[in-house]
Amino acid sequence: MSTPTTESFATHAPGPLDKTILGVFVIIPMLAVVIGVPIAFVNGWVSVLDLVMLIVIYTVGVHGITIGYHRLFTHDAYKAGPKMRAFLALAGSLAVEGRVVDWVADHRKHHQFSDADGDPHSPWEYGPGTRGLIRGFTHAHVGWLFTYSGTDTQKYAPDLIADKAIDRISKLWPVIAVISMVVPTAIGYAVDGWAGALQAFFWVTLVRVALVHHMTWSINSVCHVWGKRPFATRDRSANVAWLAPISGGESWHNYHHADPTSARHGVLPWQMDTSAVVIRLMERMGLATDVKWPSAQRIERRLVKAVPAPMPSDA
Repeated sequence: MSTPTTESFATHAPGPLDKTILGVFVIIPMLAVVIGVPIAFVNGWVSVLDLVMLIVIYTVGVHGITIGYHRLFTHDAYKAGPKMRAFLALAGSLAVEGRVVDWVADHRKHHQFSDADGDPHSPWEYGPGTRGLIRGFTHAHVGWLFTYSGTDTQKYAPDLIADKAIDRISKLWPVIAVISMVVPTAIGYAVDGWAGALQAFFWVTLVRVALVHHMTWSINSVCHVWGKRPFATRDRSANVAWLAPISGGESWHNYHHADPTSARHGVLPWQMDTSAVVIRLMERMGLATDVKWPSAQRIERRLVKAVPAPMPSDA
């Protein structure tokens, strides 16, 4: 599987500054979780306020990605009015995962070439086998961010570029991301001075960003390597149950690839999909229309059919 080439003026390879910024947002939050969280808990360096802010902004950001960036803007799983579209674009920007236009373009291309030549982040980039899978998993989880030449947004997301409000929010995402970091830090300062500010920055910025990013990246990596595949697809997408509670239901990835425009991904009994719950509430409130809920027949058609055992020979 070869690395995709640059397609047009709408794409760009990451330069030294881009890679530095990516490195900061990848490495420092990850170290905060791996090293800092255990130390902070042992020393009691956390407050209820920190955890509440972390959970609230994490939840809003994740669902901004799942029901906004993904199910609405990428796959048109439902319709929403201009104000709701703008709100979801703003909410998704809190996840610090880049411009909505770029995110959507990358994901649409991923579906077009899923686990094949041209997929921006397939874990099968380097083929099967232990060495190939280790390299591929690293590539799918985070490595592609540093090496990928970019997706042609004019080709893959012209509808969002044409939407002036969404395009404006897309361009302002760094400001929105910074606000999501500054406001909790300011609240921490108001409550407990600089100690409270530093503590809030650690939990509500570093830890939150690490959790959001690694959850999203796990859909690209984990959900294309391990898990169950009850639905027929042309790729290696799989359902990973343990990721569902923290991913808003995105880890029911096998059905998503079998039926990309479905507003619900967790379609089998007991499959938690909080994003679908939110969309249902939006529908009842008149904030979402033309929702593409999968019927029982639609789900049944996509199930992997058991191959009947061969009839015994008369010979």
